[in-house]
Amino acid sequence: MTSQPIHGNYSGYYTKRPSIADLRIASLPENLFRNKTVLDVGCNEGWVSMEIAQRYGARRVIGVDIDETLIRNAWKRRKIVWSLQNSELTSKSRDDRHPHVKRRELGRHEDGIVPEAIDHSADSLMSLREAHYFPASLSFSFGTLPLSTVGAEDPVAFPHNVTFRTANWVASSGIPEDSGGYDVILALSITKWIHLNDGDEGILAFFKRVFETLRPGGKFILEPQSWDGYAKAKRMDPRLKETAAGIKLRPEDFGKLLQEFGFSIAERLGPIGEGGFRRDVDIFMKPARDGDSTCQT
Repeated sequence: MTSQPIHGNYSGYYTKRPSIADLRIASLPENLFRNKTVLDVGCNEGWVSMEIAQRYGARRVIGVDIDETLIRNAWKRRKIVWSLQNSELTSKSRDDRHPHVKRRELGRHEDGIVPEAIDHSADSLMSLREAHYFPASLSFSFGTLPLSTVGAEDPVAFPHNVTFRTANWVASSGIPEDSGGYDVILALSITKWIHLNDGDEGILAFFKRVFETLRPGGKFILEPQSWDGYAKAKRMDPRLKETAAGIKLRPEDFGKLLQEFGFSIAERLGPIGEGGFRRDVDIFMKPARDGDSTCQT
């Protein structure tokens, strides 16, 4: 793969975002992910995938990204996220491994991170404070905790309810989990890169695959980048510039295109985020019964 992140596969992308909790996910309906099977396309290093799996009650989350290095980092980060949360097993294991560190001291956020504000109060949802109960410095100093075994009483508990795969989900034949379908599919800040790499045909193929792999009544969460952002991105590589020259569709057309595929607009959340990361987020719904696609690629 080229050294340039021509697929939007930036290393450390989510460390540049200003909030600990992802504002896009926090703005979605609280029960959207509860007991659901979720696909996060273009998951990068798995930050959003793990937040959904850990805090929002998802039954299963699959993160897929074209970049093998990012996926390796996602698996590593899964251990770190598990080690930072406040759970009976985590606390017991940490006390056993680091008896010289008092629990009262561990509860302090020594790295300066003090989670506030977004805190879902439902019993089955983990609060932001509980997810970041231990300071990140502890994992760096002493290593991560061993993952728990999958228990018969709670087989879909974090971290076992999140997995990652390396694949070009649009251009390839997909991933094994596709066969069972998904209740929710996320496409957060990835349409620009699909569009610039594969043109109008590629973005249409992506929307078609999303529709086909969603279960009836499933939701598609879309955060498209604006057309203005294409100009800078296409300068990364001559191939992107060449593809951009042939693009006729615009991001503002995506809503209409998705309706032609059979989606309905469930909710427009408007612009979410801060600074250069402030973009519109929309929720589209597949009909409760399968319908024929009216848009052909």
